[in-house]
Amino acid sequence: MTTAFVFPGQGSQAVGMGKALAEAFPVARAVFDEVDAALGDRLTQVMWDGPADTLTLTENAQPALMAVSLAAMRVLETEAGLDLRRDAAFVAGHSLGEYSALAAAGALSIADTARLLRLRGRSMQAATPVGTGAMAALMGLDFDTAVAVAAEAAQGEVCAAANDNAPGQVVVSGHKAAVERACEIAKAKGASRAIMLTVSAPFHCPLMAPAADAMAVALAEVDVRVPAVPVVANVLARPITDPAEIRRRLVEQVTGTVRWRESVGYMAGEGVGRLVEVGAGKVLSGLAKRIVKELAASNVGTPDDVAAFKATLSA
Repeated sequence: MTTAFVFPGQGSQAVGMGKALAEAFPVARAVFDEVDAALGDRLTQVMWDGPADTLTLTENAQPALMAVSLAAMRVLETEAGLDLRRDAAFVAGHSLGEYSALAAAGALSIADTARLLRLRGRSMQAATPVGTGAMAALMGLDFDTAVAVAAEAAQGEVCAAANDNAPGQVVVSGHKAAVERACEIAKAKGASRAIMLTVSAPFHCPLMAPAADAMAVALAEVDVRVPAVPVVANVLARPITDPAEIRRRLVEQVTGTVRWRESVGYMAGEGVGRLVEVGAGKVLSGLAKRIVKELAASNVGTPDDVAAFKATLSA
């Protein structure tokens, strides 16, 4: 069965994630050690011991989630004989997960990815004063209607579709008052729910422009290689392999819409029958079934998951 590997974004973090992998597999421990060394601090201590509010800080959550994903990938490579070039048609990741996907496919080193995500987290947090921005999930509206809701709610402020996650699940982002207006307009247009999200900043909207500028500078200074398999870019919902385009699309991604529904639909349309979510949580494997009912979806984030994945290869 044609397979794509996908990598989770912010919100999937939990204290203790990755610890069992590190204890069971030296190759996983080596990834965590490499991330700690690249950042010059003990991120793993926060990941495994908390506190949760420190792990949830954007500057910690982003490199931490990548570390778990890459540790799990290295275990799959050594324990299950996974070879992305041979065994995958595509890789993709949700928001910060796109960096994990690129590192998994060899386009970025783990150390560079950790440093880029620490900068990305800090820059996104600093882009707007605390309390001025917000995000909300609009449930039960299609994407085009959600875009129209955001446009109507803006009223001179910023309100944009940030994440097109699945049919009937669109997240809007922008100025707090505009996002609150969007919730009311969405309900009037038939949304089943409109929920303000607990987030530290309004991600994936034009208010993130200062963070995009910071990432453009940083990405220009790192080595980006051709990935082993095509990476389906968030802002295109199409695969890319050219290093210059990878840099450009990662910059655009900071302020642009995460087109996840379309990305999964594209991969399924290209013959992918199985999505394997690599890293913490099960958010993307849950969304996959809502996007394309026929997709087989699983996740690999623990030693038991690795064993289950190995069993599928030998079945």
